[in-house]
Amino acid sequence: MRSKVTTLVLLVAIAGVSGCKSKPTGETAAPATPKLGIRAHGDETLQPDMAQVPDPMKKVFSYIDDHIDDHVELLQKWIRQPSISNSGEGIPESAEMVKGFFDQLGCQQTRVYDVGITEYGTPGNPVVFAKCDEGAPKTVVIYWQYDTMPVTQPENWVAPPFEARLVDGKTAGIEPEFKKALIGRGAVNSKGPEMSVYNALASLKAVNGKLPVNVIFVAEGDEERMDIGLRKFMTDHSDLFKGADAMWGPGGSEGCVYIELTTSGKSWGRGPIQSDIHGSNKRSVDSPAWRHIKMLSSLVSDDGNTPMIKGFADNVEPLNPAELEDLKKQAAKLDLTKAAQGLGVRRYISDDPFTMLKMARYGLSFNLDGIWGGNMYAGGAGAILPNKITSKHNIRYVPNMNGLDIVKKIRAQLDHNGYKDVELKLIGDVPWSKMNYNTDIQHAADAMYGTFGVPVRPRAEGASILGGYWPSYLFSNQVVGQKVGMASMPIGSGSVGRGGRAHAANEYYIIEGAGKTYGMAGAEKSVALAIWNYANGVSDVKPTATK
Repeated sequence: MRSKVTTLVLLVAIAGVSGCKSKPTGETAAPATPKLGIRAHGDETLQPDMAQVPDPMKKVFSYIDDHIDDHVELLQKWIRQPSISNSGEGIPESAEMVKGFFDQLGCQQTRVYDVGITEYGTPGNPVVFAKCDEGAPKTVVIYWQYDTMPVTQPENWVAPPFEARLVDGKTAGIEPEFKKALIGRGAVNSKGPEMSVYNALASLKAVNGKLPVNVIFVAEGDEERMDIGLRKFMTDHSDLFKGADAMWGPGGSEGCVYIELTTSGKSWGRGPIQSDIHGSNKRSVDSPAWRHIKMLSSLVSDDGNTPMIKGFADNVEPLNPAELEDLKKQAAKLDLTKAAQGLGVRRYISDDPFTMLKMARYGLSFNLDGIWGGNMYAGGAGAILPNKITSKHNIRYVPNMNGLDIVKKIRAQLDHNGYKDVELKLIGDVPWSKMNYNTDIQHAADAMYGTFGVPVRPRAEGASILGGYWPSYLFSNQVVGQKVGMASMPIGSGSVGRGGRAHAANEYYIIEGAGKTYGMAGAEKSVALAIWNYANGVSDVKPTATK
């Protein structure tokens, strides 16, 4: 949704030296002794057009190539530190580690904020804030999430999720031409891309002595919990972003509201009311578990793809002609079979590329994320008649819908269907946010794409959204579903790296590229060039790079 939106010889030890205030000197360090043997260019057939790369950036590119082993090691150390927001595992340690990254970069201000209790009644995870004042004319905010999803199916991983092992493409289950990919929880969502940004910044500073822009970092530990802590932080501290010119982040966002539904014997007045009981009693006792299943089935169509909730799709803003035309152009180049394989699914709901893209980027959904209660042990037996069943649901929505209004409609539908006893709990809401691509920060990224020989995806004129959610509504200067705090700035980003399987087993990030896919070194160079472009007012999309 996904997701989604780095001198480095010293940074290798950063995971064990959180809080170190050592600053880059501006001297280009000698290449480190190779430890992993990473090939910076892998087997890539697509390379940046170096004739279009400014001389200062050529030195940065060389520095990245010479230090790619250290950069990958730093990513491995970060992934080896669990940071699971849903359970809290490793969250305090991760926040301190991230603060250590910002300290090492030389940021004058770094702080881990305890945000306290959120409006949803639960404590928010810490937010890490940092500011690097380089005396530059422009200031860029960089958004991170340091939390990850839990590991739900460890038996399906080809390597332990927190080992950060380097494997070949065949082992990773992707194209065999890739010689090195990193497998680990957070590899693509979002530690791999974020570490590429960090390495890019650290390389710029190591070569040039300072960054071309001032940087403000904001790193949250609640992205996988509906950004509840960051929302509280921005409510209390959005003044920290005063004077920021732009944000480097994923762009626009759909809306997402998250709820839990619980059916219990106590609330229903039938079945077990205090605890689970022996399963043999089902012969004479009602089952809250079956009632829960019947309740869920009343909220969706038989195929599970259409919400059967009165007024659910009210207020949906239709796509404009430009957005529809862009989808058609993208669909014409889309191989559905390859796309499904990359996602790890047999097929999509629709076999038509245009329809699939429209559903994926602008569609509505009511998902069943998980369900639990009773005998939760795989295999074996054990007769249980559960007294309580709970299910989790994320509901995706688009402009001009409202998440809290959707929750009210679900409550009304439950009551109408005869399930007034079913408890509904709001976990969090992330309102939608539009993005305008006609901005200096995005033009700088698009100019980078031209230099790297990567075509820019067709885009509609004006503001639009993207599939997947992230808390852009807290920062955007475009139309948003809800305004919180005073931060307001254009948002843009761009990178040539690749990863996949967010939230799934064998999540990966490409380390050595192949063919027309860049590896981690290419990703770092692309970010470094985009930031340099923005600092220097480069905004034209240049001709395609050499191949």
